Amino acid sequence: MKKENLFSFMRQVTAELQGRGNLGTAHVYKSTLNTILTFQGSEKLLFCQLTPGWVKRFEVSLRERGCSWNTVSTYLRTLRAVYNRAVDQRKAVYIPHLFRSVYTGTRADHQRALDGEDMKKVFNRLPKSAAAPAVRTAQDLFILMFLLRGLPFVDLVYLRKSDLQGNVITYRRRKTGRSLSVTLTPEAMFLLQQHMNRDSNSPYLFPILRSREGTQEAYREYQLALRGFNYQLAILGKLLGLEDKLSSYAARHTWATTAYYCEVHPGIISEAMGHSSITVTETYLKPFHSKKIDDANRQIIDFVKQSTGCTIY
Repeated sequence: MKKENLFSFMRQVTAELQGRGNLGTAHVYKSTLNTILTFQGSEKLLFCQLTPGWVKRFEVSLRERGCSWNTVSTYLRTLRAVYNRAVDQRKAVYIPHLFRSVYTGTRADHQRALDGEDMKKVFNRLPKSAAAPAVRTAQDLFILMFLLRGLPFVDLVYLRKSDLQGNVITYRRRKTGRSLSVTLTPEAMFLLQQHMNRDSNSPYLFPILRSREGTQEAYREYQLALRGFNYQLAILGKLLGLEDKLSSYAARHTWATTAYYCEVHPGIISEAMGHSSITVTETYLKPFHSKKIDDANRQIIDFVKQSTGCTIY
């Protein structure tokens, strides 16, 4: 078997992803490649040099650089995907348990989901005199994303006019490729009509992208829109007393956890959000499971106190 260089193979995979229009995934692969290059110090890295020890040292270096565990996991899962592809193509030798000692999971962010009081503030739309139009638009889009079952911002951006038929939006998740249909409530339809694209020459449902889907230009426009959206949400958060709580992902996490507290089965939540598996959904909900149990315990204790008239010391 010819000794294959990891960097050249990874660049080849990245180019293939770009050619298929998977620009977001290609961006992650390119970032991972640059991070490995920084760690290695040179482009001399063969697949046969990947060992459990090397992978562990790479993980440690990422943590020493201040990377969060989720960022560490992203880099390691990307490296694992490249390695597995090389093994499938007989360009690398399979090494059992190569990634066993490193973290490749996902840790949910407790701060991403808003509680009922927070959402009450968000749903109270700001008057024109209280904020700039861009901030009020960001607020409307955040609410709309929540109403559309936690629609991710990337999927909102790429929605096409043809995806809307009557009061139903049918689209394919950018991340998982799963096809989803969402029936718009009257509230969601109102917000959509307020902000939908009026340009008859554009295929997009919202006036965010101008370039053709699948191009580098469209991906750059999406990234710029995402940064702008989060910037306006940060301003909105300060105005509402929700500093550091509003982000493009908060609407999605909030919908999932609200559904969970409403006793919706995790399997239903998983289907509604288009997750690749229920395991992903459980990652969203795990931080809130203990709190829900504690709340139930508090209700039981209060019930006993009220029904018996006893004071518990």
